[in-house]
Amino acid sequence: MGTVDTRTRIRRTNAAIAILVVVVAVLVVSVLARHHGSGSTGAPDSAARQRSGSVDSPARRNPGDPLALGSPEAPVVLVAYEDFRCPFCAEFATDALPKLVDRYVEPGVLRVEWRDYPIFGEQSIRAAKAGRAAARQHRFWEFERTVYSHAPEHGHPDLPPEKLVRYAEQAGVADIERFRADMRSPEVATALRADRSEGVRVGVSSTPTFLVNGRPIMGAQPFEVFASAVEQAAEQAGPR
Repeated sequence: MGTVDTRTRIRRTNAAIAILVVVVAVLVVSVLARHHGSGSTGAPDSAARQRSGSVDSPARRNPGDPLALGSPEAPVVLVAYEDFRCPFCAEFATDALPKLVDRYVEPGVLRVEWRDYPIFGEQSIRAAKAGRAAARQHRFWEFERTVYSHAPEHGHPDLPPEKLVRYAEQAGVADIERFRADMRSPEVATALRADRSEGVRVGVSSTPTFLVNGRPIMGAQPFEVFASAVEQAAEQAGPR
């Protein structure tokens, strides 16, 4: 009996080893097949996309968009994810942006598209709604310049409702009662959510974040950094 039991255990052990070998072989073949398939298609996966340092441009190019500067046909689009309470957004708006407008937007090379990405609490959300309300009276960029021109050198500004109304008046918003009502409108809230969802999708984690034809630029970089990115993107894009 002992000999029979021993032989049985040996057969069972050998069978288990054989099954294990087959399973390992199948797994190896599967991994190699996936690797070969991803390489043969030529389509970049998410890891390759991250290594390349770019994403698909979320540019909308909507004609008449009051939150955009420049022609919808410009070969380069800079999408800016900003928060009105962000000090580095204010730095970009008062330093690099006017130079970009003079050198690239006005000649038709560059289009700038604003995206609301409020991350500094309820005041940021309220300020974003105020910007949208000003945009409904075609005074968004005047409002943007007014808010950022009053930003403190350090820290986040307080933007209570009465201050936002005052900034709207300074920006030339004619109908303040309509401005107040538009800040509360469901359409404005929906637009903010859409910008937020887009930013999350493309990987925005802080403000300001910029995409120049899909190439990310983080923070309020010097004008030369943006100029270099715009010129490289324009060269790659060619004429539209």
